Amino acid sequence: MLSLVIPIYNEEKLVDELVRRTISSIESFIQEYEVIFVDDGSTDSSLERILSCQKVYKNIKVLSLSKNFGHQAAYTAGLEYARGDLVAMMDGDLQDPPELMGEMYTKIREENYDVVSGKRTGRKGKNGRVLYEKIFHLLFKRIGEIKNMENTGNYSMMKREAVNALLSMKEKVRYLPGLRTFIGFRQGYVDFVRDDRYKGTPKMNFRNLLVLAADAVFSFSRFPIRFCLVLGSIGALVFMGAGIYVLIAKAYGFAVIGWSSTLLSIYFLGSIQLVFLGILGEYIYRNYKESQNRPVYFVRKFYDGSPEE
Repeated sequence: MLSLVIPIYNEEKLVDELVRRTISSIESFIQEYEVIFVDDGSTDSSLERILSCQKVYKNIKVLSLSKNFGHQAAYTAGLEYARGDLVAMMDGDLQDPPELMGEMYTKIREENYDVVSGKRTGRKGKNGRVLYEKIFHLLFKRIGEIKNMENTGNYSMMKREAVNALLSMKEKVRYLPGLRTFIGFRQGYVDFVRDDRYKGTPKMNFRNLLVLAADAVFSFSRFPIRFCLVLGSIGALVFMGAGIYVLIAKAYGFAVIGWSSTLLSIYFLGSIQLVFLGILGEYIYRNYKESQNRPVYFVRKFYDGSPEE
């Protein structure tokens, strides 16, 4: 059986089209399936629209969270409720074409992959996010400690063994594309051009993208803390050399009179220290979040399509 997890947040304008295309795509290659929509605290009529679709399509299940916990938390909730031998993840804005799942399924069944991820080779339409994504994936490829995940997002399909391995990691600050690559197993890819949004406005604004990128970097790279060490070492050597120069200049009487260089040095060192404190603060905050051990999400209600609902 296939379980498909789709997080939804204020997507009332495209729910009907999303359900139609998704169900049509799944039924073209498998008959036993469930589609788990995770309503991540929507404030519009998204939940009502999905529940209306559930009356028509009995394979739809709806997981309503108690508030908006975020994209990665919603995916985690859906994965933990999924019962399938195969589990797929797909965004709910129709930028990931549901029709691609058939190709993912074929790769798993015929080529014996454990995980198949959608790899973006481009994007249709005009979208300022393209530049941000290219910059992130280029940097992460160089500084990240996990490889072969560039240009991949959440869109993927996994065997149950891989899903269980993914769910065994209980960290609170989660970046699922990174965790999915970290678990290993036999990983394959399907290339596709990402569609433009069908309707509505993007929920991942620049700030959310920046937070997600920071979660990825701080979770899967030692670069920030090593950057502090290298920059601090360089600064120490530079100012050690400057100190020796000042002593020699004073001894031979050609020291420059004035406070400009002193003030610049103080401001420079102060700025560097603030950067270091900010980077260390990010690590400390993430450790603090882990030590709190709060649940990643809370469920308000699970609509499994039973008659009593």
